[in-house]
Amino acid sequence: MSGAGQSFVLHERLEADTVSLGQSGLCEIRLMNDSSWPWILLVPRVVGVREIYQLTGEQQRQLLAESSRLGEGMMELFGGDKLNVAALGNMVPQLHLHHIVRFQDDPAWPGPVWGKLPPRAYTADELTAITSRLKPLIKVLESGV
Repeated sequence: MSGAGQSFVLHERLEADTVSLGQSGLCEIRLMNDSSWPWILLVPRVVGVREIYQLTGEQQRQLLAESSRLGEGMMELFGGDKLNVAALGNMVPQLHLHHIVRFQDDPAWPGPVWGKLPPRAYTADELTAITSRLKPLIKVLESGV
């Protein structure tokens, strides 16, 4: 998806801090490389968009459908107490939606996860395990919600 002859390029901070899980109809699906929480981002592949309201109506509906399916699947897989969904964009201007499964006994509960702990990157084995666990959900998102 592009606009005005430009091609979508993932912001360098998102590229550095996340691992690709695949693509849905609208979004890049990215795993935050922080094993403290199950944490996935949806990044709409739309050039120059910082806010949800800047998407077309159809893109907004698609993002909501993909976000809802992702969140439901993450809660089913990880059995969390709460799902945090946020589009902050204070550090990275490219529109992206965080989906973080939270637990009442996690170290940041009930506050936000940002700044609570330094990120703990996945080991190779942990990354293999979580991507395998997420694979059926990602296939659903890739095939269309």
